[in-house]
Amino acid sequence: MNIDELTRAFNKYVPADSLQTCVNWILDYRIAIRITKSRSSKYGDYTPPSNGKGHRISINHDMNKYAFLLTFTHEVAHLVTWLRYKDRVDAHGLEWKWEFRRLMLPFLRRGVFPQDLLKQIDSYLKNPAATSCTNIELTRALRKYDKKGERWYRLEEIAPESRFRIRSGRTFIKGKLLKKNYCCLDTKTRQMYVINPLTEVQIVASVSAAKPLKKLAKASV
Repeated sequence: MNIDELTRAFNKYVPADSLQTCVNWILDYRIAIRITKSRSSKYGDYTPPSNGKGHRISINHDMNKYAFLLTFTHEVAHLVTWLRYKDRVDAHGLEWKWEFRRLMLPFLRRGVFPQDLLKQIDSYLKNPAATSCTNIELTRALRKYDKKGERWYRLEEIAPESRFRIRSGRTFIKGKLLKKNYCCLDTKTRQMYVINPLTEVQIVASVSAAKPLKKLAKASV
């Protein structure tokens, strides 16, 4: 794939003002990019060179352009950190945090992100985590730019006692809001789980949780 083909292919995934930088990263570091189906466990990942293969980055296909750019930059920061330190530092340690902030700074200065995202991104970058979805306010702000008309919603958006499916296929009934998460009933095991309000869900039906419930599970989904 030549530079023109790469630019056209990547154009639909990232904001226009960030496109050239992203293409330059791919070319300079010879990154093999794989756009994957949605994964509930992660938005993207980086794999360092091994077995004759170079740098590899995979990213979920169904994110909006701002979330995609944030995730891609996150993974490129892993690449740069690996080049400097190999496996001698923690994956999301201070070295990676510094590289992530450094790579993000030009996008923030260039006005790539809308004003309503800048405050949340700036706050997140003060101490970035392994995944941006752990930052509820940032995730909520990013979701405003998701494609309209799709059947997936945030758990916080659907009505109480709605039956819903998460991307892994498990089905639950939405219960009460605890401090930050919702207490939900697994319809198969009748076990209760705490689920993040920003979890992507698909509505199945609206029913009442009438059967006796087991105690709240310690693990969340």
